[in-house]
Amino acid sequence: GKRLLINFWATWCPPCIEELPLINAFYREHQAHGWQVIGLAVDRVAAVQGFLKKTPLDFSIGMLGADTDGLGHRLGNPSGSLPYSIALGGDGLVAQRKLGRLRTEDLDAWARLK
Repeated sequence: GKRLLINFWATWCPPCIEELPLINAFYREHQAHGWQVIGLAVDRVAAVQGFLKKTPLDFSIGMLGADTDGLGHRLGNPSGSLPYSIALGGDGLVAQRKLGRLRTEDLDAWARLK
Protein backbone atom coordinates (compact mmCIF):
# COMPACT_ATOMS: atom_id res chain seq x y z
CA GLY A 1 0.00 0.00 0.00
CA LYS A 2 2.99 2.36 0.01
CA ARG A 3 3.96 4.55 -2.90
CA LEU A 4 7.29 3.84 -4.56
CA LEU A 5 9.71 5.85 -6.66
CA ILE A 6 12.13 3.70 -8.68
CA ASN A 7 15.09 5.50 -10.22
CA PHE A 8 17.40 3.86 -12.77
CA TRP A 9 20.80 5.56 -12.73
CA ALA A 10 24.55 5.11 -13.25
CA THR A 11 27.72 6.76 -12.00
CA TRP A 12 28.79 7.55 -15.59
CA CYS A 13 25.52 9.43 -16.32
CA PRO A 14 25.83 13.19 -15.49
CA PRO A 15 22.05 13.89 -15.36
CA CYS A 16 21.66 10.87 -13.07
CA ILE A 17 24.23 12.24 -10.64
CA GLU A 18 22.65 15.71 -10.80
CA GLU A 19 19.20 14.42 -9.81
CA LEU A 20 20.26 12.12 -6.94
CA PRO A 21 20.39 14.90 -4.29
CA LEU A 22 16.88 15.96 -5.33
CA ILE A 23 15.61 12.38 -5.06
CA ASN A 24 17.32 12.01 -1.69
CA ALA A 25 15.62 15.19 -0.43
CA PHE A 26 12.27 13.89 -1.75
CA TYR A 27 12.79 10.65 0.17
CA ARG A 28 13.71 12.41 3.43
CA GLU A 29 10.69 14.70 3.15
CA HIS A 30 8.11 12.11 2.12
CA GLN A 31 9.10 8.80 3.73
CA ALA A 32 6.94 9.57 6.75
CA HIS A 33 4.01 10.03 4.34
CA GLY A 34 4.23 6.53 2.93
CA TRP A 35 6.84 6.96 0.18
CA GLN A 36 9.63 4.51 -0.47
CA VAL A 37 12.49 5.14 -2.89
CA ILE A 38 14.88 2.70 -4.49
CA GLY A 39 17.71 3.52 -6.83
CA LEU A 40 18.66 0.81 -9.30
CA ALA A 41 22.21 1.22 -10.58
CA VAL A 42 22.89 0.15 -14.15
CA ASP A 43 26.59 0.06 -13.42
CA ARG A 44 29.51 -1.83 -11.91
CA VAL A 45 29.44 -2.63 -8.19
CA ALA A 46 32.84 -1.05 -7.50
CA ALA A 47 31.86 2.21 -9.22
CA VAL A 48 28.62 2.45 -7.23
CA GLN A 49 30.32 1.61 -3.93
CA GLY A 50 32.95 4.29 -4.55
CA PHE A 51 30.29 6.85 -5.45
CA LEU A 52 28.20 6.09 -2.36
CA LYS A 53 31.23 6.48 -0.08
CA LYS A 54 31.66 10.03 -1.40
CA THR A 55 27.96 10.80 -1.75
CA PRO A 56 25.87 8.80 0.75
CA LEU A 57 22.17 8.46 0.03
CA ASP A 58 19.38 7.79 2.53
CA PHE A 59 17.38 5.47 0.28
CA SER A 60 18.20 1.92 -0.79
CA ILE A 61 20.33 1.17 -3.83
CA GLY A 62 20.11 -2.05 -5.80
CA MET A 63 22.44 -3.26 -8.54
CA LEU A 64 21.25 -4.14 -12.04
CA GLY A 65 24.61 -4.40 -13.76
CA ALA A 66 24.25 -3.94 -17.54
CA ASP A 67 20.48 -4.78 -17.43
CA THR A 68 20.21 -4.91 -21.21
CA ASP A 69 16.57 -5.62 -22.09
CA GLY A 70 15.86 -6.27 -18.41
CA LEU A 71 13.76 -4.62 -15.75
CA GLY A 72 13.92 -1.10 -17.18
CA HIS A 73 12.67 -2.37 -20.52
CA ARG A 74 9.79 -4.24 -18.87
CA LEU A 75 8.87 -1.08 -16.94
CA GLY A 76 8.47 1.09 -20.02
CA ASN A 77 11.99 2.13 -21.02
CA PRO A 78 12.68 0.17 -24.24
CA SER A 79 15.69 2.34 -25.16
CA GLY A 80 17.41 1.74 -21.82
CA SER A 81 18.25 5.46 -21.62
CA LEU A 82 19.16 7.00 -18.27
CA PRO A 83 18.05 8.45 -16.01
CA TYR A 84 14.65 6.82 -15.93
CA SER A 85 12.18 7.08 -13.06
CA ILE A 86 8.83 5.51 -12.28
CA ALA A 87 6.30 6.32 -9.58
CA LEU A 88 4.01 3.55 -8.39
CA GLY A 89 0.85 4.45 -6.54
CA GLY A 90 -0.30 2.74 -3.37
CA ASP A 91 -2.19 0.29 -5.58
CA GLY A 92 1.12 -0.93 -7.06
CA LEU A 93 0.35 0.40 -10.54
CA VAL A 94 2.60 2.69 -12.54
CA ALA A 95 1.24 6.21 -12.03
CA GLN A 96 4.04 8.25 -13.68
CA ARG A 97 7.14 7.71 -15.80
CA LYS A 98 9.94 10.12 -16.64
CA LEU A 99 12.80 9.57 -19.06
CA GLY A 100 15.46 12.17 -18.36
CA ARG A 101 16.43 14.17 -15.32
CA LEU A 102 13.76 14.69 -12.67
CA ARG A 103 12.98 18.25 -11.71
CA THR A 104 11.47 19.66 -8.53
CA GLU A 105 8.15 20.14 -10.35
CA ASP A 106 8.04 16.43 -11.27
CA LEU A 107 8.60 15.31 -7.70
CA ASP A 108 6.15 17.86 -6.32
CA ALA A 109 3.45 16.42 -8.62
CA TRP A 110 4.43 12.84 -7.78
CA ALA A 111 4.24 13.57 -4.05
CA ARG A 112 0.50 14.13 -4.46
CA LEU A 113 -0.11 10.65 -5.90
CA LYS A 114 -2.33 8.35 -3.88
